[in-house]
Amino acid sequence: MADSEFPSYPKLPRNTINRYKPRGKYDFDTIHSIVNTCPVLHVSFPTPDPSDPFPAMIPMLGFMASFSNPQVSITEPLDLYLHGYISSRLMRLSGTSPSEEEEGLPLTIAATHLDGLVLALTPNHHSYNYRSVILHGFATPVVDADEKIWAMEKITNGVVDDRWTNTRIPPTKTEMSSTQIIKVRVVDASAKVRAGWPSDDRADMKNDELRAKTWVGVVPTWIACGAPVPSPDNKLSKVPAYLADFVSVKNKVGEQNAQLAITGSK
Repeated sequence: MADSEFPSYPKLPRNTINRYKPRGKYDFDTIHSIVNTCPVLHVSFPTPDPSDPFPAMIPMLGFMASFSNPQVSITEPLDLYLHGYISSRLMRLSGTSPSEEEEGLPLTIAATHLDGLVLALTPNHHSYNYRSVILHGFATPVVDADEKIWAMEKITNGVVDDRWTNTRIPPTKTEMSSTQIIKVRVVDASAKVRAGWPSDDRADMKNDELRAKTWVGVVPTWIACGAPVPSPDNKLSKVPAYLADFVSVKNKVGEQNAQLAITGSK
């Protein structure tokens, strides 16, 4: 089924993939799944200082979901929630009241998974197997208490499954007041996915001497979780089942994604 048959973000000049167009994806399913499994999102935003020409960028935790319809799947429109400290520069800027013409603080957000090192006959054809996303949207602070704590739970469980209910909750008033959640209304997005084997020039493929001395192929790559190491302050005698299961599943899925990327099955 073609991407256009899935619910998708609009293709605009800003988000349209121009190089290696077949790698471009615009459907909600692909984009939301990449973002929600990425451990770190890189968020870029404008600064109000006219003497500084550079946009700021910071790594953040985030998760895509819908507070108004929590049961909706990732194939439907979702908002991006970002977690930060109340006095950080981004949180302060997003908290300024937009005018009637403004929709919030404009952000660009990047998410990337590395699935493999693609090693070819020549350096020019080396590559990565990867899944990446760029989002554009407008950020506003979450002021509703129920939505804020709901988003905090989503983001926490996005780091480790079921972690929220296995900690001291709810957060204290101090914790709630020092934490800011911003909601990004996404206006456009695109994904770019590379999967498969190396692709070499025809002339190099006919060079038996070169091929006899040069290893080509893919080194599968994924984030691996090691065995949980207890803190000196830990009082539990063994690793809880939810955490052991998370580590096991995380490693299994990561390896599967890397292996599937080699055969181009993504």
